Amino acid sequence: MNTSKIAIVTGGSRGLGRNAALKIAKNGADLVITYHNNKEKADEVVAEIMEIGRRAVAIQLDTSNVKEFPAFIEKLSVYLNKEYHSPNFDFLINNAGTGGHTSFIDATEEEFDSMVNIHFKGVYFLTQQLLPYLNDGGSIINISSGLARFSHPNTSMYASVKGAIEVVSRILAVELGTRKIRVNTIAPGAIQTDFNGGTVRDNETVNKMVSDLTALGRPGVPDDIGGVIAFLCTEEARWINGQRIEVSGGMHL
Repeated sequence: MNTSKIAIVTGGSRGLGRNAALKIAKNGADLVITYHNNKEKADEVVAEIMEIGRRAVAIQLDTSNVKEFPAFIEKLSVYLNKEYHSPNFDFLINNAGTGGHTSFIDATEEEFDSMVNIHFKGVYFLTQQLLPYLNDGGSIINISSGLARFSHPNTSMYASVKGAIEVVSRILAVELGTRKIRVNTIAPGAIQTDFNGGTVRDNETVNKMVSDLTALGRPGVPDDIGGVIAFLCTEEARWINGQRIEVSGGMHL
C-alpha cells in the first residue's frame, strides 16, 4: 500500500511553483508538476526533486484550456496508477498564471477572457475534475495576490480574478468539509521572479517603489513563499481552513 503523499503543482517549472515544489519535496512528499511549454525547465525541476530523494514527473498542461483537462487527467492517472497503484493524490496547488497590467479604459475582451480562463475558469474546472482523485483529508491551495486587498492602477482584470479565487476557495472549504479537505489561498505581494516580464526584479524604479511600500523593506523572493505553501501541505497545518494568507512582507500596512 502506498504511503507517500503526492502533490500536484501547476506551473511548477519556474518561479513560485518551482520553489513550492522543491519545498514540498523536502518535506517528504512526491510531486507532479505541470508546465505550459518549457519542458526543459520542468525536467530540471524533476531532476532536482529526485536528487532530494522524492519521485517526480512533469506533465504538459495549458491550464487556461478546459478542453485539455480530460487528456491531462488521463495521463496523470496512468502515471499514478503505474507508480503508486492508485490514481489518487493528496495536495493540489493551483499556481500557474500570468501577469497583466492594462488600464481599465484600454482593456480588451480578448485580454479579459484570457485572464479569466487562466486564473479563474481554469482553476475552477481543473479542481472540479480532479476532486474525485483527491484523497479525503487532503488540501487545496490556490494562489491569489496582495492586489485583491490593495488597489494599484492598471490591475483591474488581474486583481478581479484573484478576488474571485478567494471567494470560491472559502465556499469550497465549506463544501469539502465533510471530506476533511482543507482549502486555502496564499496571497503573495510583489515577488522578484520572471513573472510579468520580471518587472519587480529587473526594473529599479519598481523595485524601489515596492520596497518603500513594504514594512520589511524589500520585494519578496520565491523562497519567501514556497515554504508557506509547503507548510499548508503538512499535518501541522491541519486546522487552517478557508483562509486567505497574505505573504507580502507587510505591503500597504
